[in-house]
This record gives sequence, structure tokens and C-alpha cells, in this order.
Amino acid sequence: MGKLFVVPTPIGNLEDMTFRAVRILKEADTILAEDTRNSGKLLKHFEISTPMQSHHMHNEHKTVKALVERIKADETLALISDAGTPAISDPGFLLVRECIAEGLEVDCLPGATAFVPALVNSGLPNDKFVFEGFLPVKKGRQTRLKLLAEETRSLVFYESPHKLIKTLGHFLEYFGEDRQVSVSREISKLHEETIRGNITEVLAHFSAKLPKGEIVVVVAGKS
Repeated sequence: MGKLFVVPTPIGNLEDMTFRAVRILKEADTILAEDTRNSGKLLKHFEISTPMQSHHMHNEHKTVKALVERIKADETLALISDAGTPAISDPGFLLVRECIAEGLEVDCLPGATAFVPALVNSGLPNDKFVFEGFLPVKKGRQTRLKLLAEETRSLVFYESPHKLIKTLGHFLEYFGEDRQVSVSREISKLHEETIRGNITEVLAHFSAKLPKGEIVVVVAGKS
């Protein structure tokens, strides 16, 4: 039978691509890409000519079964997302789960993912932490925040730049103004920065200077 490789790609700096990731992408029969136009630039940079197929959150439910059958027929598929490790707040979980259920081999390569450097750079306790990814947009958001307000471990969130101020405002409301927070954006890119302080201070910073780019927020757990 074939095999599924889950291949992390750089979240910014292309030098973070591993030698093994390049080799696997060159050797695979097909690369499953979240956005083939975006991934095409990456593949061109590393001179990878493997055919690509679109695999994203809007079509993965429909294509998983067919992809599993292809692996059973001895194809090797490599799954990538637009940046970072697939299945971490990105498409991929459904395909990995189905492959495992069918007894197929899955190999996830180590590599870039945004929340690890953000957590380490935060200076907040990282021996134990909770990865929340993106909070619910509407339904269930209040319930989730009330629950997390009592969490004693560090909390890690992904957020989009246009929603950051609103989210920090919710943290202020549910966690209190003295809770420490760290916001990292554009990790490994030219304009990378990390802003640390209590929620009031960090909210004031980004209210005065609207954020841009990919964002990871780390919040201290309840004392």
C-alpha cells in the first residue's frame, strides 16, 4: 500500500523548510495543497515539480474516501497547508483519521508550527498549556470564555488581525485586567514582533497601532 505524509511548510522564512520535507514532496505521487496557487510559489522555490491537488476545508469531507482508496492502490500522498503543520487549525485531521481507521500508514514530519515559538517567546509558563486555536466566532464563545477563565495553565489562541482587538476586549472582560498576555505576529517574517504585558496594556497598544499579519495570543492561566 501507499502512504500519507503530513508535511509542515514554513510559516514565513523559507529557510525553515527541512531537507526531508523537500525530499518527500519531490518523491510523492501527488501533493494535497490547501491553496494550490499559494503552494505553487513554495514548490517553485524548491524546484519541486510533483503534481498538486486542491485539499481544503470546503472539499475535504467529499474527497477523503477517494484519497484513502488511492493510498490503498499504492499511491504516496503528501499533505501540506498554506503554512505550518497541516491539521493544526488547518485541513488534514479528517484524512489522517480515515487513514488510521483503514490501517494505512501516516507519517507526520516535524517542522514549523506557529504556536510553539509564540509560546516560548511569551515568557509565560510552558511546561503545561492549553491550545485553543480559534475561539468560536459567535455561538459558544461566551460559554468557552467563562470556562477558560478558570483554567490555570497557559492558554494559546490563534486570531486574525481584524478580530484581535475584539478578542482582547473579551479577555479583559472575562479574565480581568491584570492577567498577563503575549501577542506574537508575523513569526519568522521581516516584521515579526511580540508585545507582552497585562491585557489592558496590550489592548491599548493594538488599539493605537492596528495589527497586521498572522497572530498567536498566549494568556497566562489563572493564579
